[in-house]
Amino acid sequence: MLYFRGCTAREKQTSIAEATEKLLNLAGVDYHILKDEACCGSVLLRTGFLKEAQEQIAKNSEAFKDETVLTSCAGCYKTLKEDYENIDVIHISQLLNNLISEGKLNFSKNDFKVTYHDSCHLGRHMEIFDDPRSVIESVADLVEMENNRENSLCCGAGGGVKSAYPEIADEMAKSRIGQAKDTECEILITACPFCKLNLENDEMEVLDLTEFLVKYGGLDEEE
Repeated sequence: MLYFRGCTAREKQTSIAEATEKLLNLAGVDYHILKDEACCGSVLLRTGFLKEAQEQIAKNSEAFKDETVLTSCAGCYKTLKEDYENIDVIHISQLLNNLISEGKLNFSKNDFKVTYHDSCHLGRHMEIFDDPRSVIESVADLVEMENNRENSLCCGAGGGVKSAYPEIADEMAKSRIGQAKDTECEILITACPFCKLNLENDEMEVLDLTEFLVKYGGLDEEE
C-alpha cells in the first residue's frame, strides 16, 4: 500500500501524517511513502489549470501503477478516484473502519461527546458518510450539527476560495464553527486536512480523524 499524504498533511498539517503512520504501524499495515511526493493535481483542476493538471496526473499515474493508494485528504481521494484512470484508492476513514471491524485496531470508548464536519469532497461528492462516523463512535459519542451529511456546510476553503478570497473563507469557517459550538461539544472532528486547516480556531479543539484516535483512543496503554 502507498500512503499518499497530500500537500496539506505533508507540508502544513504534518501531525496528521504522523498520526496516520502511527495508526498504520499499530495495525501492522504494510505501506510505504513517496520521498518525492508531488501534488495530486486537485488544486490545478479546481482552479482551471487543466493542461498543467493533466501533466501532473500523468507523472503521478506512473508512480501509482500497481499500488493501492491510501489518502489522508478528501480532495486527493476525489481526484484520484474521478480524474485518474485505473487507480485503486481508499480514504483513511474507510481503511480505519475496516481495521477496527477486523480487530486490528482497538480503542477505548470514552464518555464524552464530539461533533463531525463532513467535507464537501468526501461527503457530498463521494458519498462517504458512514465510515468516519463509525470510527468516531468507537471512541466517543457523536452529536450531529444542524447541517450534516449531504447538507453539510462547506468549511470555506475549497475551490481556491481560501487563496483568492480569504475573507469569505474565514466567514464561512466562522459559520460552521458556530454550528459546532451549538452542539455543546468541545471537539470538532473532520476527515479532511484542508478543512481542519480552515476550521482551526481559539474556541474549540479541531482535530483530524487520525489525530483524534491517537489522542483520545487509549492507544498509549497499548504501546
